Amino acid sequence: MSSPIISQAENWKHKISNTQQLGGIETSVLDNGPGKGVRVAWVNTGAGLRFKVLLDRGFDILDCFFNENSLAWISHAGGVSPQPFSNKGIDWLRTFGGGLLTTCGLSNAGPPNSDEHGERGLHGNFSNIPAELISIKQPDIYSDDLSFELVGKIRETTTFGPSLELTRTISGKLGSAKIRISDTVVNRGNTPAPHMVLYHINCGWPLIDEGTRIVWHGEIVPKANDVNNTEFNKKHQFTRCAPVLEEHSGFGEDVAFINPKPSNSDQVVCGFANDQLELGLKISFSKTQMPWLIHWQHWGKNEYVTALEPATNPPIGQAAARENGTLILLQPGESRSYEIDLEVVSGSGVQDFK
Repeated sequence: MSSPIISQAENWKHKISNTQQLGGIETSVLDNGPGKGVRVAWVNTGAGLRFKVLLDRGFDILDCFFNENSLAWISHAGGVSPQPFSNKGIDWLRTFGGGLLTTCGLSNAGPPNSDEHGERGLHGNFSNIPAELISIKQPDIYSDDLSFELVGKIRETTTFGPSLELTRTISGKLGSAKIRISDTVVNRGNTPAPHMVLYHINCGWPLIDEGTRIVWHGEIVPKANDVNNTEFNKKHQFTRCAPVLEEHSGFGEDVAFINPKPSNSDQVVCGFANDQLELGLKISFSKTQMPWLIHWQHWGKNEYVTALEPATNPPIGQAAARENGTLILLQPGESRSYEIDLEVVSGSGVQDFK
């Protein structure tokens, strides 16, 4: 949904001196709290959508607002400085800030696991690796180019072992409440490298509230639907947001593994729709690139969150994926690309998002 101030050129052209009056990208360094020293990029789309990219946390996205409403869930920890050695057991949870996007991988997505190839902690190392900032492209009012982009490289590597490099581009256009995330992962090593990736898209109040619709199309895989499934989900089949649930205190949660159905050609469309607020978030991705959609619900008191997670594999861990033959092995020099679009839906369009 475009802002009329920007979409109608005659409203602003020749009336402003600096593109920042409409929006753009501003970088800074946090100077207080557990995130002290973290480099960030503040992005304002000029269409009501504003978000913060954590350059030192895998180029992931923490806060995200549309007008006055938060779209993202922020954990008790919030923005925390990267801790590269939080890669044992469930240490990952100590640094998990939630946020609109937390990337899991690049070689393990799922629980801690080990086999003859090594030991891996929950959800891998990626979100605790600082990025190398490659470039920033600002919108330019004088050339009528309203597009913007951030590009960074994140390297998950060890001498004598796997060496994966991800190049991420986060882009958009002034006047559009839409974010595009484009990733390319390449094996820079000289031996085959295990690869798994899962995009944890975490949403919270007020977008997520009792009765918010959870939009997805496909088939739930029974293996994920027979553990910790509350009576609420047995009734609603993961299609509505629950009230706060006492049984979700602590580690209580519900998880569905979904084999998503593309809406047209190869594109899967899913997301959340709050009809009362007339606010929604539409998530689009390629079924070929990411054949799985994971849906996580944790309706704990003061920890009220749900996520939709496009993924190459269910979050079963590298060892289990290797054992069942679904683990991706990138050959030296081989690459994989992934694209996700996040788009705000507002007003009457929310009712049509189904």
